[in-house]
Amino acid sequence: MKKSPIVLKAGTRPSSLALTQTRGALDRIEGMLEEIAFDMVPITSVGDTDRTTDLRESPADFFTRELDEALLRGEVDLAVHSAKDLPEPMPGGIDWFWLPWREEPRDALILAPGRTIADLPDHPVIGVSSERREAYCTQRFPNGIQKNIRGNIEERIAQVDRGDFDLVVMAAAALFRLGIEERITEWIELDELEVPEGQGHLAVTFREGDERMMALRSLFMHAVTFAGAGVSNKELCTIATLRALKQCNICLYDSLIDESLLNELPPGAQKIDVGKRCGAHSKEQHETTKLICECVRRSKRVVRLKGGDPGIFGRLAEETEALEQLGIPFRVIPGISALQAATTGTGMLLTRRNVSRGFVALTPRKSGGALARCDAAMKDTLPVIYYMSIRAIDRISEQLLEDGHPADTPAAIVYNAGGEDERIFKLTIGELPRHAQDHCIRQPGLILVGDITAHGYKPDLGALRGKRILLTCSESIQQKAVDLVHDLGGHPIQYPLIKLQCRRNIPLRCDGFDWLVATSPSSVRSFMEIVAQQRIDFRTIPKIMVCGRGTAAEFAEYGIRADAQPEGHFSAEALKALGHELLKPGDKVLRVRSDKAGTDLADALRTTGAEVEDAIIYDNEQVVHDELPEFDAVFFASASGVESFIAQWGVEALKNKTTVVIGKPTADALANHNLEPDVLAGESTIPGAIQALAKNYVAQMVIDS
Repeated sequence: MKKSPIVLKAGTRPSSLALTQTRGALDRIEGMLEEIAFDMVPITSVGDTDRTTDLRESPADFFTRELDEALLRGEVDLAVHSAKDLPEPMPGGIDWFWLPWREEPRDALILAPGRTIADLPDHPVIGVSSERREAYCTQRFPNGIQKNIRGNIEERIAQVDRGDFDLVVMAAAALFRLGIEERITEWIELDELEVPEGQGHLAVTFREGDERMMALRSLFMHAVTFAGAGVSNKELCTIATLRALKQCNICLYDSLIDESLLNELPPGAQKIDVGKRCGAHSKEQHETTKLICECVRRSKRVVRLKGGDPGIFGRLAEETEALEQLGIPFRVIPGISALQAATTGTGMLLTRRNVSRGFVALTPRKSGGALARCDAAMKDTLPVIYYMSIRAIDRISEQLLEDGHPADTPAAIVYNAGGEDERIFKLTIGELPRHAQDHCIRQPGLILVGDITAHGYKPDLGALRGKRILLTCSESIQQKAVDLVHDLGGHPIQYPLIKLQCRRNIPLRCDGFDWLVATSPSSVRSFMEIVAQQRIDFRTIPKIMVCGRGTAAEFAEYGIRADAQPEGHFSAEALKALGHELLKPGDKVLRVRSDKAGTDLADALRTTGAEVEDAIIYDNEQVVHDELPEFDAVFFASASGVESFIAQWGVEALKNKTTVVIGKPTADALANHNLEPDVLAGESTIPGAIQALAKNYVAQMVIDS
């Protein structure tokens, strides 16, 4: 076992399958976080010792009870299970999550070696262990004799081999994990036999509130997105909500939405109706809240799609507070509500000069659906929001005090609401004048008065803990970085420091070349822009060599498949090595790049004897900003981004900030200024860099806990 400051005890069942899959999962986590190591603790469950109970009649915690009891006693820190073995509901005091990687989910038929389905007798003896497999075998083998089969994987196979059973249905994932997948006689496709959602997944359980494990879990969670769908009409949905829908795995939606929005979901995404209409609830609120928490803990990307605006009579607080208790991040996308549609959309404007300077919005409904009074006294207790009010803070405070509001009445000021540089100050109405003296902020702001200001979303959730991440990459790849930071619970600040300008009019030909070499998604986009501009025939594009998955994926967006890329380590250095493997003397190579990329790669490829045309197809220009926003960490995706930052703000601006870079050339750019990156991406991609930053924060959280 490697030396590590943190060693966690991991419970597992003692079967060879459980030991193998647990060790494999723990090794992967150790590979992600060098600061953590695991000791496996075998714990025998009743399911391991009781070999007679039919699994179709066994209790839900047949294979997990003893491990969970060991967790609650503090004998282990976590336990690893096959996800499909987790009971529903989970026992009190136990929290959980699924690991995101999945083995083959399908079931398979296992016969004795050398036998096929055609060799089965007229009345084959079939080993079954679940009702769904029983139903499948009844339909597939109507003359079969079904019997309960027990034992671990090796024991069940041995029973088939010695003739106790003619065939057995098993999960292929178990066979792959044990390295005996050659025993599969025939696959059962998913449309023939559905499998439990957890089949092929591994789950981790731990004690509720264990901060170390909650930090570890944050690496595998996607932030839940609460999104406003607008009202009645898909066209009133925001771009941010549409983007979230296009990326999600599960969408829990309300009744009062335009259901054509669900067409935006990707193929295979799950749609769950949790709406309420006129007292008819497809799910009660507590069921919806529980479902959100379960879906996200299965490492799914979840969108909770609410009609109108999520925060206006949308029960949003109940759902977000449940996630906060679990330490799971979320973000909220506001939406156009019925309030705007019924007023701004009809001309009955809520604010009209010399007619109305404001409005009251309330519901006559109390909790449980009963009616409540809406008299003047009640309206006096409602929160008040002042627009266009920052320069009138003194007078507003004075009037509130004159009207009888106590000086300690809660208040808040929100500057640039919804913007990346949004700032919130919590104070009281008596402190408003002092705020105006201490903070001369030239930004639009709202003043909020009332008890609502005592509340707010918990900011430090997820792997990135609400940190403000300055994203300096070009606009073309900003959105990918933004989405990843959101997913991991960070606050992305879009701050491109370079602009890529395609040289659309340079003469470019593809015919006559054997290879095209591209080292970034930006080079692909510029190349394809030129191809479109000059109407170059796609069929003349030669074989394509790229430096990694991100560049290959960019070609795939145009329906083009890359022919070669390095395995594992994605970088220009790996591409040089790949070129030496694939290129032959006399091969003609078209290398496309920016004006800042340099000739190193082209020169290295020429040493193979290939003829290389080094084509500059886009320019890398500096973007100048007036000011530097507050940030906790900065992501540099290129050496030119480093140079642009330091040219504008100097090395002092990086003091006490966490820097993450995408690869060695970017790290070298920092070294030119006697700086070292805090985090170097293990894989030279945007996901690799953001994940590396998340791992850095999580490791520190585990150590500090």
